[in-house]
Amino acid sequence: MGKEEEYQETETESNSSDDEEDEEPERWKKHYSSKHRMLLVGEGDFSFSVSLARAFGSACNLVSTTVDTQDNIAKKYSNGVRNVRELEEKGGLVFYGVDAKEMRDHFFLRTQRFDRIVYNFPHVGFLFPEASYCQIQLNKSLIKGYLSNAKVLLKQDKGEIHVTHKEGDPYDKWDLVKKAEKIGLGLHEIVPFFRGDYPGYENKRAHGSQSDAPFPLGDSSTYKFKPNHSSKFK
Repeated sequence: MGKEEEYQETETESNSSDDEEDEEPERWKKHYSSKHRMLLVGEGDFSFSVSLARAFGSACNLVSTTVDTQDNIAKKYSNGVRNVRELEEKGGLVFYGVDAKEMRDHFFLRTQRFDRIVYNFPHVGFLFPEASYCQIQLNKSLIKGYLSNAKVLLKQDKGEIHVTHKEGDPYDKWDLVKKAEKIGLGLHEIVPFFRGDYPGYENKRAHGSQSDAPFPLGDSSTYKFKPNHSSKFK
């Protein structure tokens, strides 16, 4: 073997070794991986996104959205601006004014497909008493709109749509699973949700004069849905 060939072979082995060293290890936080391309919907003060970014060591796989404007985030949440800044510094994307019921038409999101689409505690706001017919119907409409839009933005092979939801009355009347089935989504799994699994996450009321205050979670679960063709209920 000539000197030039020997050098080229050594250089190739060195480059291969460098590539392997540059490959970031996969990191998990509960159901979510640093290798998942994730869309986080209705993010409030963005503390859930930040919790994942810290666990992953990066936010490069995260796209976080809110229906609020940038100005409203600053007015409503004490840590909102700080959380957004941390997400962006870690490589995440943040979009404002994204309606969960229309997000498939968003100029950027419509070009993307995601492994995981997550909406924690969807709620339209306290327009009527929580257990009233009108309030329940409004929340059911939000759930339906979110699920139908998320289905369009989902990777169809192994993608999952998640909804974290309070259990019991009146939340059971939202008919989450039935709404998903009508849209063509099958229930894959239900797992208990514990806020402590996500250090730094602060669930916020998001509406009214106490928008920055937490609300009692009680018994809550994360519902995981998949397109019917890949569901265990197929």
